[in-house]
Amino acid sequence: MLSLAAQMLRHRLGSAAATLLALTTGVTILMSLGVLVESGMRFEAEPQRFAATDVVVAHRDITLTATTMGGQETVTVPLPEGGTIPASMIDRVKQVPGVATVIGDTSVPAILPEGAATSHGWSSAALTPYRLTTGTAPQRDDEVVLDERLTGVAAVGSRVPILVDGTARMYEVSGLARSAGPKLRTGSAPVAFFTDGHAAAVFPRQGQVDAIGIIAKPGASITTLEADVRRLFGDTDIRVYAGADRGLLEQSAEQLAATMLVQLSGVFGGYVALLVMFVVAGTIGLAVRHRRRDLALLRAIAATPGQVVWLILAEVGLLSLVSVAIGLPSGWFLTRRLRQELVDRTFIPDTFPLTGGALAAVAVAVATTLVAVGAALLAARRTVRIRPTEALGEIAVESRSNGRLRLVLGLVALGAGVFLTTLTTTAKGTAALGSAMGLLFVLVIAVALLAPWINRAAARALTPVLRTVWGNSGYLAAANLRANAQGMVTVLTALVLAVGFGGSVWFLQDNLELQTVTQTREGMLAQYSMVSATGLPDSALTEIRKVPGVEAATGIRTTSMIIKGSEGATGLGAQAISPEGADRTMDLKVHSGSLADLRGPAVAVSTLQAESNNWKVGQQVNVWLGDGSPTTLRLVAIYDRGIGFGDVTVAKDVVRGHTAASGYDRILVRAEPGADLMPSLSTITETYPGSAVTRTSEVSGKIAEDLALSAWLNKLLIGIMVGYAALAAANIMVMAALARSRELALLRLVGVTTKQVKRMVHAEQTGLLGVSLLIGGVIAAITLTSVVRTLTGQSTPYVPPMGWVAIIGGTTLLALFTTILPIARLLRVPPVTGIGVKE
Repeated sequence: MLSLAAQMLRHRLGSAAATLLALTTGVTILMSLGVLVESGMRFEAEPQRFAATDVVVAHRDITLTATTMGGQETVTVPLPEGGTIPASMIDRVKQVPGVATVIGDTSVPAILPEGAATSHGWSSAALTPYRLTTGTAPQRDDEVVLDERLTGVAAVGSRVPILVDGTARMYEVSGLARSAGPKLRTGSAPVAFFTDGHAAAVFPRQGQVDAIGIIAKPGASITTLEADVRRLFGDTDIRVYAGADRGLLEQSAEQLAATMLVQLSGVFGGYVALLVMFVVAGTIGLAVRHRRRDLALLRAIAATPGQVVWLILAEVGLLSLVSVAIGLPSGWFLTRRLRQELVDRTFIPDTFPLTGGALAAVAVAVATTLVAVGAALLAARRTVRIRPTEALGEIAVESRSNGRLRLVLGLVALGAGVFLTTLTTTAKGTAALGSAMGLLFVLVIAVALLAPWINRAAARALTPVLRTVWGNSGYLAAANLRANAQGMVTVLTALVLAVGFGGSVWFLQDNLELQTVTQTREGMLAQYSMVSATGLPDSALTEIRKVPGVEAATGIRTTSMIIKGSEGATGLGAQAISPEGADRTMDLKVHSGSLADLRGPAVAVSTLQAESNNWKVGQQVNVWLGDGSPTTLRLVAIYDRGIGFGDVTVAKDVVRGHTAASGYDRILVRAEPGADLMPSLSTITETYPGSAVTRTSEVSGKIAEDLALSAWLNKLLIGIMVGYAALAAANIMVMAALARSRELALLRLVGVTTKQVKRMVHAEQTGLLGVSLLIGGVIAAITLTSVVRTLTGQSTPYVPPMGWVAIIGGTTLLALFTTILPIARLLRVPPVTGIGVKE
């Protein structure tokens, strides 16, 4: 059977090559994405900060039970600010058998003249460990031990300014230290060590520690120690880490890269996989359909249905094996190229390794082969079922009947699309967003199922137009479209898919970028922004407000909060502000309530979140702060500019003591008319090392640049999806065109001229292209409008000036070239020769 299948493929090189192209490209894309995701899942960060410990206790995530549309769901959400542990637990941990040393570690960002560092108490040096190379340990609160990598700052005995906890102080360098643990990662932050008392005093979350490091007694069982410590913390969200798991606590660039790559599977993996399977199924289905005469002949000469099925399986299996053999290594090499692009754009560090690939290869190979085989069997089912004596007669004329099941499924899919369209129009918040994102695929599936009826209806409607424009050739084109309605199903679906993807998913990213920049620019009333990496204290805000010419100043601390909604527990971007005068420095476009009431335990939220959770002004809202602390806040305002300013706004006092660094990371300053505050504000920045002042008019440009960089990965993946859909459309149309050799030869033998044949093909393509653009454009418009309206409140989505020109023009050129060129090739063959060739 394999030998016969190989011979059949050798004599059907056109359809075999087209099928192989679709399969190989799909395998390559899935393999490349799979290797990235598998690398992220397999990555294990080597412990460095806690390399000398045996067990580490930390609070890095929170587990919540949320009520979703699917029922009760338990989710674990990372804490944006990192959780803490009560310092009182240190003494209890010391009582656990087998414990030799227990160290409570606190970490606070610091700014030195040479750059950023992380500060700890001197006892934390033993966790890595750091050893003194010169000098002594700090004894006084104004002494510090510096990492040897900071030797350019000062020598032992000199005094250096250090900005920590938003306040600049002078410290005497009592010693220099070097890591005696594993080699530090390139780019890892240097450290500075204060006395334990001073480190605790500058830690913004008083009475807490970031982590507890445990060093076991010689000979103690680490497994037993780990279990005993875990029992000590019971059912809390505080976790115990040992062995390689200690590396999970280090927020290294590699760890962040691994998390980002794993998230790719959740965001794009499903869509890419579904698209590839959709295209592969359509291409193979069309290829098998063009083989109906071969299969019918086999049935006519007494081949059993089982033998025909095994022949199809063997052919598709051979093509699948070849595509896997080509696509898997191609995907691996493509991943290496993609990794370099990610490194160049700082998405991942150069030290992040590509590992694994075996699981991805197996999953991709199995999934692609199963889809290919299933599509082939589904396409050949009619030929396999009919009687041998009727086989050739059935195939000679295009069947006008379609299964009732297909019609029912198509109407169900169409009904689901109408329901989702209505839902995205009437629903609010993330519920509408989730419906809109699934709308595209549902409508394309409906078109694929109902395509025979759509083609026939379109042919009847277009008959007068085609006859008027192309005369007798137009009449032939309309008749051809009606007669070949079933055969053009895959072509119509491919074109609709390309237009739908290109016109919706691609432009969605443009809308998000535009709205972010627009909302930030229009909502920014301040002319100046003073920023700091470690935080500006309240004294800086007070000092700025006293500067002559300052009308208002607002301090902002960027953080995150966690809420429970219909989509489960999610983290939301938040800004904690000093409420006084905030309405004069920023315009959040409040449409309900007032920011003036943002005092004490109060909160303002974006329209998207309010609608998603059915929140109203005056309602009590339960949230979790960035460190996992639960709190209840009164909703005092709802605003529209959530994309530009964050979904949540609270007073700074709400998050005080619950963020990794205290103070404000920026202060917005509004000047009185005609006042130039740049000289005065520049003078203030000299008091706070590491701070800078810029004009807010420059912020929009910087935001646009940052968004363009962050959007690059999204657009890359979207571009792959759109490109693959376009490739599939081209591939399928070439296959469909080349399969018409007998038909065109017969027309020429009965007297139709070559010119008339060309005009007929042009008319057919124009009609089919017009229907595809209309349906695909409507699907794209519905999807894009629904998503944009949900996210931004804008009824009309933004489309770049040349956007629709590129989509329509590109699709038109694609359809014309992939049909006209193959048809021109067929017309160069004498009709007598063409009538005898294979389909």
